[in-house]
Amino acid sequence: MLAILWFAISTFRMIPGLVLVTMFGVISRFLPPDVPAFVFWILEWIGFAFIAGAGVGLIAGWGLLERKPWARTLTIVLGCFSLFDVPFGTALGVYTLWVLLPAQSLD
Repeated sequence: MLAILWFAISTFRMIPGLVLVTMFGVISRFLPPDVPAFVFWILEWIGFAFIAGAGVGLIAGWGLLERKPWARTLTIVLGCFSLFDVPFGTALGVYTLWVLLPAQSLD
């Protein structure tokens, strides 16, 4: 269940990344012409950061489904970072820590 939740939230986190990369790329100009060029660059890289974070979440979900030993550690770290993403990330972060931190989850 936890892996499916990580797949779902990572997919939803990828959407704003794709929007930022496509809307504020070098070719597209959605902001007024007097906006400095570095703003487009910053917004595009924020989009890449969203996509990278979503990719790591998808990898963590896949690792949990396959019961890989590294997936538990990666998902705990992502769960800690996810606590700051109110409201759904916080809920997923709390649930991730609740499921994966007890000693019984080592099996």
